Amino acid sequence: MRLFSFLSLRQWLTLPYIALVFGVAVLIGALSYRTGSQAVDTVAHHLLLETVARIGQAVDRHVVGSAAALEAAFPNGMPAPDTIDADLPALRTRFWIATSLHIDPNNYVYYGNRHGQFFGLWRFNVQDAELRLKLQADRPRQKFRFSGINGVPSEPTTEQKMYEPRARPWYKSGEDNLSHTWTSIYIDFTTAELVATRARRVLDAQGGLQGVVATDLSLKRLNDFVRKLSLSDNAVAFIIEPDGKLIASSRSANTMPHPDGTNARINASDSDNELQRAAYAQVLGFAAAGNKIDRALTQRFAGPNDQVVELALDRVRDDAGLDWIIVVAVPRSDFMQGVTANVQRTVVIGVFGALAAVAIGLSILGWVGRDIRRLTQAAQDVGEGRLEVPLDVHRNDEIGVLANTFRHMQHRLRTDLLTGLGNRDVMIRSISSRIEKARRTGDSMPFAVLFVDLNNFKLINDRFGHDAGDRVLMEIGNRLLKASRACDRVARYAGDEFLLMINDIPSRQVAEQIRHNIEELLREPLQTVDVSSLPEAVLMSGSVGMAFYPDDGDNADELIKRSDHDMFERKRTWQSDCI
Repeated sequence: MRLFSFLSLRQWLTLPYIALVFGVAVLIGALSYRTGSQAVDTVAHHLLLETVARIGQAVDRHVVGSAAALEAAFPNGMPAPDTIDADLPALRTRFWIATSLHIDPNNYVYYGNRHGQFFGLWRFNVQDAELRLKLQADRPRQKFRFSGINGVPSEPTTEQKMYEPRARPWYKSGEDNLSHTWTSIYIDFTTAELVATRARRVLDAQGGLQGVVATDLSLKRLNDFVRKLSLSDNAVAFIIEPDGKLIASSRSANTMPHPDGTNARINASDSDNELQRAAYAQVLGFAAAGNKIDRALTQRFAGPNDQVVELALDRVRDDAGLDWIIVVAVPRSDFMQGVTANVQRTVVIGVFGALAAVAIGLSILGWVGRDIRRLTQAAQDVGEGRLEVPLDVHRNDEIGVLANTFRHMQHRLRTDLLTGLGNRDVMIRSISSRIEKARRTGDSMPFAVLFVDLNNFKLINDRFGHDAGDRVLMEIGNRLLKASRACDRVARYAGDEFLLMINDIPSRQVAEQIRHNIEELLREPLQTVDVSSLPEAVLMSGSVGMAFYPDDGDNADELIKRSDHDMFERKRTWQSDCI
């Protein structure tokens, strides 16, 4: 002790206390960092899975219409005529319907037969179309413009270059496969955008090959969707084929120009984004180790500059041969933004607070610990799908910033950002919860699911731009919300589609009256966009499909599919009335 004999009594009493205070402050910081890190890990895991799920849903909605378009053009089991000219009016009608199902992106459906004849219908918009016809194998293809399903074709224009459908990749691919098949993705020479083609063989009355029907699918909208994803500043999301060729990316282009004016596809390994290259290398290593991507999964790896990167993978396949890989990579430091600084501030605050009074320090420790536990519990609730559970943390310091960020994330996960309504996932959970409650409590009061699809909405987008379309969606969403009761639910399903859950309806007749009221509400003139410049025959309205619980289904998926199908039938009737 002689070593410290020069210290005064006051210093002896002060230094151990300061050392104790500093140790407590460091311990508080370490516990805060560990607990906060655990909460961030839970949030990051589920947020990554949510992001790849959203991309997967976008892919599904983007490609699902192609099968329906081919089925409408040539229903399964319907034999094709020996020659196109033998069934020309019926072909025109069916192909018009086929291109009406999902006019964006499946606006072009075409057919070539074994005699070298060709029939194709290209839709420019709801009314205007172009018929591409080749009735003689040794003659060029002709094009006719017309408006409406029964419009009179214009004088033909003849192509200079001879078009041989039987030599095209889509024909050969469909010819060699017994069911639907996707051709290789290629670059459209006119738009420089990526395009995929879905094809299916068509048989004659004897079951022999008569021809191939196909539809083109532009991947531009899918790429735009990925680019608009709300990710962190340094994150990257992309879709690739198994060989690494980019389909869509939030950080880089998927094609590159050559000096001769042509374009070529980019492989993820050649991307100009360092994190994207590193993420793809991790995917290659994952596959080389014998692992399979048969479900959504997450992992962690050392990325550029030895930074820790959180990675999520998923794979999208269909029965036509589509095989795409979804990748989302986020540096862990993006999730941990502010956590390290918060801990440092907590240490400083703890030191000075404890120097003032041990009781205050202990109180702060308990306060911080409780809020961190609430954050952790909230993260676990999100992981288990309970997005509506409130986070009762209200502070003005860094933990409060983390809590506000978490509440904002909860809100974004359950809210459509454009309209402010609930999103698709929240509506599905609400319907499922309502059904579970009915089963648990024996509640016999039925409810209805209404599927709303706006009519002529694409025309407003095309004429006035997407900003006007967004205003229309917000106005319609506000109308539906005001027309509903507090016990009902309103959500934006996708695009110009909305879902309503109307609770406590005594009978199907009452539900039909509610549907009628909603349709009348949708026919009211728009307040946010002046559509007076549109043709008089074009009216803003909506097709409303309905499913009634429990008669039409006993789970959310069945009720939504049933109401979607009913909406589609009503839209077909509306389209027929408009023609």
